[in-house]
Amino acid sequence: MNILLSILFYLFIIVGLIHLIHFALYLVGANLYDVWSWKTIRRNGLQDPYKPLVSVLVPAYNEEAVIERCLQSVWNNTYNNIEIIIIDDGSTDLTTDKIQKFINGRMRVYSQTTPQIVRTKNGLKRIWRRGQAPISRRIKLVSQNNSGKALALNNALRNHAKGELVMSLDADSLIHKKAIANAVNYFKDPTVMGVAANVRMIEELSVLGILQRFEHLISYRSKKLFTVANCELVVGGVASTYRRSILHSVKNYPTDSVTEDIGLSMKITSRGNKKNRLIYAADVVAMTEGVNSFPALLRQRYRWKLGSLQNLVKYRRIMFSINKKYTKALTFYRVPMGFIGEILLLMEPLVLGYVTYVSLKYFTPALFISAYMAITVYILLIIWPDEHLRFWGKIKSSLYAPSLYFVFYIMNIVQLISIMRCLINPDKVIHPKKASNTWVSAKRIGKAPSFS
Repeated sequence: MNILLSILFYLFIIVGLIHLIHFALYLVGANLYDVWSWKTIRRNGLQDPYKPLVSVLVPAYNEEAVIERCLQSVWNNTYNNIEIIIIDDGSTDLTTDKIQKFINGRMRVYSQTTPQIVRTKNGLKRIWRRGQAPISRRIKLVSQNNSGKALALNNALRNHAKGELVMSLDADSLIHKKAIANAVNYFKDPTVMGVAANVRMIEELSVLGILQRFEHLISYRSKKLFTVANCELVVGGVASTYRRSILHSVKNYPTDSVTEDIGLSMKITSRGNKKNRLIYAADVVAMTEGVNSFPALLRQRYRWKLGSLQNLVKYRRIMFSINKKYTKALTFYRVPMGFIGEILLLMEPLVLGYVTYVSLKYFTPALFISAYMAITVYILLIIWPDEHLRFWGKIKSSLYAPSLYFVFYIMNIVQLISIMRCLINPDKVIHPKKASNTWVSAKRIGKAPSFS
């Protein structure tokens, strides 16, 4: 018994130190990123205008509740040199009708390549005369038999997209009006191959809604460190932007992973991240819906966990590689921590059990209180430097902070169940098969949120 308690004690110390070091690194990295970002934006602003054609790909399957909201957010962007390609992957609801209605409406309103400038009470306003659609704004519907998201995106890339840059956007998401323009600016650096967006959750006043909202806020803040250290590995599918040349080079999205977005970013990284940099862009803001039921959350996180492990195993050769095409931060920190993080997750029940045992035996809540205070302070240090929350938004978010320590245990349980399911079915991790061609869309709410 004493030996077991000693093992648990040292395990508690090790896990605590790893988490503490990471919290410190994330906070320092975020501050360094803010300085880097300011210098990058200032430097890019002094360069010659860079206005490449951007192909915005929107794969959709049974998204009648949200597709128009998504397309409108793209159309409202300040960057004009775009083509919007919607891939309807065999929808069985009204998705196709709503897409066609949207296209017809925009082609009637935006009608000529040269705008007419008229004076209004609020100043000058640009309007379009009736006629042909503006050359700088093209929108196209591609219909195909149900084949899955990866094949839908690949269809668009191989047969329809013409842009130098490609942004993919989930149909349940929407982007800020400056998102495309801001994303384009980062590609003035020829070593940048992909840009990850700053994905926010559409606010829902439920336990799951609050949980997912703050989880995204914290996790995307940590991506600033990965950009500064040039070890970004995972680029999510929401508003991710790539050079079309690199997509062609790696033969587009993989079809042997349940998470095609993670598979793509890791496939690009495997070619060498010194010349093929993936970065996070805090000013490329997108919003997306969270799942609204516990079973849906379990399904979603199992898929994410499985896809992450599939790709970590597939590209495990990067770990501890001394090949000069990789940064040391990638090979000796980011990839190993991908595996270590899963081990720490499996250890959490043991650590929590030890803390509970010690607290009850010696009648002291000190361990719980110290952990609670550390997490609460960390959350506040994430909220207040956030560049997209207004003052009252930070006040409102801060009021949630004291309860989040307990709310996050829900996600710990979900993640633990997910990793256990992966371990029970190791063949799916080690020998992934071609992804299923069916989509299971979560129930959509269809709110029209505003960017704060």
